[in-house]
Amino acid sequence: MANLRITAAVRNGMLDSLRTAMDAGAGAAILEVYSGTQPANADTALSGNTLLGTLTFTDPAAGSASSGTLTFSAITQDSSADATGTATFVRVKTSAGTTIFDADAGTSGTTFILNTASIVAGGPITITSATLSIPAV
Repeated sequence: MANLRITAAVRNGMLDSLRTAMDAGAGAAILEVYSGTQPANADTALSGNTLLGTLTFTDPAAGSASSGTLTFSAITQDSSADATGTATFVRVKTSAGTTIFDADAGTSGTTFILNTASIVAGGPITITSATLSIPAV
């Protein structure tokens, strides 16, 4: 099996295309925080997952990718969570509700870093940082 090695310019282009897809539509992209097992892919319907809350990206969601990494701009917190549960993943959608991608979420070592993964209904949900990278190898 051969290793795929992608140049930084191509990785940046791929990430910038993802950002463009997120920013499509009349408003800012949204981020839904869920509990439960992350679906096999973003085309898979949710099953047994609980929507804990919905946050809003800045519009545009990020600047240009650099060195194969897309660093998201500030994401507006959900000041009143919909449900109580443990956040495990997020689903990112356009302002019109079209799913773009799913990603892991937690308090460290994940794509979307939360202030806490233990979400309480009526409490805030805050993303403290979010980056998406495509490795060179």
